[in-house]
Amino acid sequence: MPQAPAHDTSQQSQATGEVVLSHHLCWKRRDLDGVIAHYHPDIQYHDFFQNRVVGFDELREYLRASMPRDPDEAIEHTDRIRTDGDTAFIQYRVTLRGGQGLVSFRTSEAITVRDGLIWRVNEYASLVHEQPASRARPQATRPTVSRLGLSPQQLSYLANDLQQYFQGLQPYLDPELNLQRVARECGYSRNQISYLLNQVLGQSFYRYVNQARLQHLLAALDSATPPIRIDELAFAAGFNSLSAFYSCFRQHTGLTPKAYVKQISVRARAQDGT
Repeated sequence: MPQAPAHDTSQQSQATGEVVLSHHLCWKRRDLDGVIAHYHPDIQYHDFFQNRVVGFDELREYLRASMPRDPDEAIEHTDRIRTDGDTAFIQYRVTLRGGQGLVSFRTSEAITVRDGLIWRVNEYASLVHEQPASRARPQATRPTVSRLGLSPQQLSYLANDLQQYFQGLQPYLDPELNLQRVARECGYSRNQISYLLNQVLGQSFYRYVNQARLQHLLAALDSATPPIRIDELAFAAGFNSLSAFYSCFRQHTGLTPKAYVKQISVRARAQDGT
């Protein structure tokens, strides 16, 4: 949660900060009526990520879709609220897990207050792929404008729902799994899931599925007893092609399946003291 605005000799800046902080607290409590009460009837909410302007009449449904799902859910603020006259500035980050490392949206808002109410919001979001410390610094890219009606917060919910669906129901065990079935069972459209995977997480649907299959297989290897038949484990995990399995395995572990199994056997013998 951001801190209250630092002391400012400008009464206008102080009043602006109080309005914006009150608005934020209502948002944190999921008090939609309280949030709406902070908006001026002539509000213009500019969402540059979705390339749209939302007026007062549309605002309730627009905000409802992006509000926190749980009372303790918090956006990671990267700075305190800063004010300059009638405008406040907020910066925060929404992090998604999946794909090639961590992905986050860096979001900033410029909120203008008039007559004690929020009169204008300019919201910007940029996509950042977080690289491991051993690699290059994170590189920000300007994402394709979302034309699917999903904000960065909604994309994070989609990523979380998709992850929970895969972990809970294990649909990847079906070698015939396809995007249409995943979309239907998750309650999203095919275009929305494709946008998340391709434009945000940076991978194809089948790569995402095969990574889930590989994690399942690696967990099975930990409890497998010799002789280990890794090809059988691969088919049991949902792979329908050994070439696809070998490629995915090597890309993830840096080893061939045979070398990986040998490594497991060496570790097991060392633990047994043999």
